[in-house]
Amino acid sequence: MPNNTLNFFDTYLMIAIMEEVLPRASFFRDRYFSTGAGDVFGADKVLVEYRKGDRRMAPFVSQRVGDIPMDRRGYTVHELEPAYIAPSRILTLDDLQKRGFGEALYANSTPAERAARLIRDDLTDLENFIQRREEWMCAQVMIHNACEMQTYVDAATKGEKLFVNFYDGEVSEHTFTVSNKWDTEKGNYRFDVKAMCRMLSKRGLPAADLLLGSEVADFILEDKRTAELLDKNSGVFLGNGIREQLTAYDGVTFMGVLNFGGHNLNVFSVDERYLDDEGKDQPMLGAKDVIVTAPNCGSLKYGRITQIDYGATMPSTYTSRRVPKLVVDQENDQRKLRLGTRPLATPKNYCPYIYAKEVIGANP
Repeated sequence: MPNNTLNFFDTYLMIAIMEEVLPRASFFRDRYFSTGAGDVFGADKVLVEYRKGDRRMAPFVSQRVGDIPMDRRGYTVHELEPAYIAPSRILTLDDLQKRGFGEALYANSTPAERAARLIRDDLTDLENFIQRREEWMCAQVMIHNACEMQTYVDAATKGEKLFVNFYDGEVSEHTFTVSNKWDTEKGNYRFDVKAMCRMLSKRGLPAADLLLGSEVADFILEDKRTAELLDKNSGVFLGNGIREQLTAYDGVTFMGVLNFGGHNLNVFSVDERYLDDEGKDQPMLGAKDVIVTAPNCGSLKYGRITQIDYGATMPSTYTSRRVPKLVVDQENDQRKLRLGTRPLATPKNYCPYIYAKEVIGANP
């Protein structure tokens, strides 16, 4: 009789299982760094290209001439090698015999069914770990226009530091410094946000979103001058008003739409947090910081992964966002499930975000 038993540890089958894992919503990654079909590369390096905004006008042309050729916009191209991310989970021999979390006491699950569930659950957990790292990477690129990545040799030993930046020269042109803190007497957050928007519009780039750190969001909500401008009796229209709404993103609240010198911005309060490599709780966006940008300002690219699969003697190469692998330690009677990825968050244009650090707080 033919053997119809599925090998749940086959790499291609695990990749298919990964396609069924429902991804969690991630604010920075999903809203600002989408991944298209051309962003998954079948090479060790990914092609990173970005261009500056174009504000040139078409010239008036004499009818005797016919036309005047226009140069194409120049762009910057780099070949960069993405960092490697590979969390894993140990599977012991008796895992298939024990009742799993959330499983009925007498579920009568077969070993094959329990294997499928364990693989799905473990891959889901590993996927969530990777998504948080990708979210962190996207936020770092928007904050620094660069990203520094600390590699590890093992769980406790640090390796080399990898660094990538997306600006010309020694200093990035994506930062803005307020002349006066917004919560002081001379502070004027509406003027400063308008100036940040104009930094983008002068480059021919859109300004659509205003991201506020948690303390800045509290200041905006409590600011008496904002309340006065939002008062219908004042006759001054600042925007659609502040109406806080929960979003699909953990720790992110949509506050409404406000107008800054003709720029209607979607205002988000960002209090998304993570545990850093030292186990300390950290905010994705500093509590006193702000960013002005627009959706899809960047992309998340992926490089290929080459590995020797279980039972094989020759390496195989996979062009995919996620590549699982089974590792068998026969001496210790253990199996390890690994999920690999090689992501790189990149901007689509030159400095498509404006970042301002510590806009509130007493001046030093």
